[in-house]
Amino acid sequence: MSRTPITREALYEQFVDGYGTVRVLPLDATLDGPVVHDWVNADRAAFWGMRDLTEEQVVAIYAHMATLDTHHAHLLVNDDEPVALLQTYEPGADRVGACYPVEPGDIGVHLLLAPAGPGGGRPGWTTALLSAVASYVLLGLDRERVVVDPDVRNEKAIARFHRQGFTPGPVVVLPEVDLPDVHLPAKHAQLAFLARESVFPGSVPDRAAR
Repeated sequence: MSRTPITREALYEQFVDGYGTVRVLPLDATLDGPVVHDWVNADRAAFWGMRDLTEEQVVAIYAHMATLDTHHAHLLVNDDEPVALLQTYEPGADRVGACYPVEPGDIGVHLLLAPAGPGGGRPGWTTALLSAVASYVLLGLDRERVVVDPDVRNEKAIARFHRQGFTPGPVVVLPEVDLPDVHLPAKHAQLAFLARESVFPGSVPDRAAR
């Protein structure tokens, strides 16, 4: 089956040796809603916390996120194939900000990988994709540190971040969020951090640009 090329302008793109070009696109809630809904409703995405939502609810959540200055959703594509959902956010404007001392230059990240295709997973692909994401948020967005907050029960995700060079932080309880547009139950999370200097030694953030 042929796929219609995704032609919207990329926020960032990077050629990954052996895997092709990874592009970071702004998520279009209406166009991307069906594929994102399929991803978040899969058993493997239980820790994402959206398995019981309808497609219309998923679209509404990301349409609302598009109105925010502090939280952003992105579709990652690899040679026009959607491969991941990336959310970035300002920790000080998120519930995680109540659980650790936020530092200037911090950026929060949530990443949901697409399920493997019919041929199965590609060896080394997850590591390559996470490296591209790190390049985008630390260099493309000129940030100094990434924070992630996977569920403490999600051992696979925690191990993946540690292999990628993240430093384990504390186990915390993210407080419940109950707003008209979104409800997030309290969550036991394992914080982990990735410093820009550890991944890109000698790279100097452009503080004057902030």
